[in-house]
Amino acid sequence: METGKRETKWLQKSAALAVVAALFFLARTETFAASERHRLADGLKFTTSALPELDVESFRQVRDVCTSLEHIAPWISSVGGGVGFCDLDGDGLENDICLIETRGDHVMICPAPGSGDRYAAFMLDQSLGREDHVAPMGCLPGDFNEDGRLDLLVYFWGRPPVLHLRSSSGPLDASAFDAHDLVQSGDRWFTNTVTRADLDGDGHPDLVFGNYFPDDAHVLDPNWTGRAEMQHSMSRAANGGTNRIFLWDVDRSLEVPFIEAVGSLVGHDDTAWTLAIAAGDLDGDGLPDLYFANDFGSDVLLLNQSEPGALRFRRLLGAKTLTTPSSKVLGCDSFKGMGVDFGDVNGDGVFDIYVSNITDSYALEESQLLFVSTEEASEAWGEVAPYHDQSERLGVSRTGWCWDSKLCDLNNDSVLEALQATGFVKGEIDRWPELQEVATGNDELLSNPISWPNLGPNDDLCGHQRNPIFVLHESGRYCDVSAEVDLAVDPVTRGIAIADVDADGDLDLAYGNQWEPSSFHRNQSDGLMKSIVLRLRLPLQPGPTLHLQGLEQATSASRAAIGAVARVTLPDGRVILAQVDGGNGHSGFRGKELHCGLGRVEDDLLLSVALNWRDPVGKLHAESFELMPGRHTLVLGWQGENQ
Repeated sequence: METGKRETKWLQKSAALAVVAALFFLARTETFAASERHRLADGLKFTTSALPELDVESFRQVRDVCTSLEHIAPWISSVGGGVGFCDLDGDGLENDICLIETRGDHVMICPAPGSGDRYAAFMLDQSLGREDHVAPMGCLPGDFNEDGRLDLLVYFWGRPPVLHLRSSSGPLDASAFDAHDLVQSGDRWFTNTVTRADLDGDGHPDLVFGNYFPDDAHVLDPNWTGRAEMQHSMSRAANGGTNRIFLWDVDRSLEVPFIEAVGSLVGHDDTAWTLAIAAGDLDGDGLPDLYFANDFGSDVLLLNQSEPGALRFRRLLGAKTLTTPSSKVLGCDSFKGMGVDFGDVNGDGVFDIYVSNITDSYALEESQLLFVSTEEASEAWGEVAPYHDQSERLGVSRTGWCWDSKLCDLNNDSVLEALQATGFVKGEIDRWPELQEVATGNDELLSNPISWPNLGPNDDLCGHQRNPIFVLHESGRYCDVSAEVDLAVDPVTRGIAIADVDADGDLDLAYGNQWEPSSFHRNQSDGLMKSIVLRLRLPLQPGPTLHLQGLEQATSASRAAIGAVARVTLPDGRVILAQVDGGNGHSGFRGKELHCGLGRVEDDLLLSVALNWRDPVGKLHAESFELMPGRHTLVLGWQGENQ
């Protein structure tokens, strides 16, 4: 009898160990041999340049903060490294850069390195009489007043955003822009992200702002001696700043043509601690849907059901299955959403959703998220979001402390790569043990800064990580080749900007770094893989569609067709999906050209290109073209009275 009991216990223990071992091996990230990593990285070659630095008296590594936050000043000072590509000088190339230089809290405009000495780098004046206790977080290029000239929107911690409207087509310097407050108030916003999209379908892009600290906080005021409020939970915080939508002023009665749609996000976690936003037409109804990546709690997916002048959204949650952890169900996560991008990863003609979180071994092991559309996504959308997280299966689930995330085709093989910006606070003394105590503590204590451990100038939280570059392997899993490509050693990065800066048919990169020089990376691929680049423009006046090839210029009386969607059919029948992005992500902004890698195809191959867009009076259009690889400018036609 005793022998039988011992055997039973031994079998139970053996079975338990076998289960643990099986789970361990299932949970391990698949590794690729060095030869495989080098082979996958073969088509990715970049030359790296530091972005220009303005001559300032001194650079700093931390911001002034209010008294109750001084002991965690490096944490509070950890955001702001924004960067974006655009065409400010009108040469037809997206070779101009708007950069937030965090070391001086400057908004800097400069030519991309190697693009010629077209103008001298300069700083925008973003003060408007409110220089103190303010720090710029990002700079979004766009034609905000629809006059055919590119403007710049700068958003901040400590005040509402400022629109720098291009006032002349003369020399490109600070005097070429007139600064205007988005709202005339003394409010304090703490904005970390913004995107543009025509939410109500009136034919004009609107603005969506994601805010972080509570409205009217005194975070950056060193003279304020009150108690600042941190998040009240690491997983369900709802005491952040108010997210806001500003609709286009259809009457054009305002110099800054936007009016706040007050309360339009109430009931949709509008006071979450938002770090990133993406807009795109997920369900194919011609209206852009919204994804909010929220720190310290669940992300939010809003299905757009709006009409001109009247916003209406329906929140969707993913479905939980037997094998799906709750935090991997779309809209139910308890993670630290910090970046988001849309791209068609599985090639089904529906945008997938790539979300950044924190995944640091022996620290905070959440999961990066890649929500891939299911078969139901091509049909009518019901109450459940037709997405399942496939990050573990695809090999992108664990990378580091991540911010901006981007999906793009860097090597023109017609398959999207996955990029992330990583790093938090760079130093030498690891402070993860102290942070773990806070993360696992009582939520009721979190909002009081006194509960937080000290974080000094030489302390480190994930400060030495590479920015991942994932390339798809033949096995169906992604492989990180960042070490083989070696764009930078270990920058602390916030924003990733993407554009074909030199019009050579491949995508270049810029990294907006925090408290260190930012960098530009020119793509030097061998050119064996082809691409098609589409510059989609909307004329300010009615007219027919015009097709201009190469670098031939559209008239200045046009603007980027924000939200326009292209479907390019490859010879093997696969379809590449792309949209004109209004500013998706955390703080890195891609150019407005659509770039589709084609693989190895003939130069004279005719490709079917189907376009969908909404014109300036709100009418939806669909038109197809046969185009060869290369660059094409399409001035999209429309008829009717211009509003």
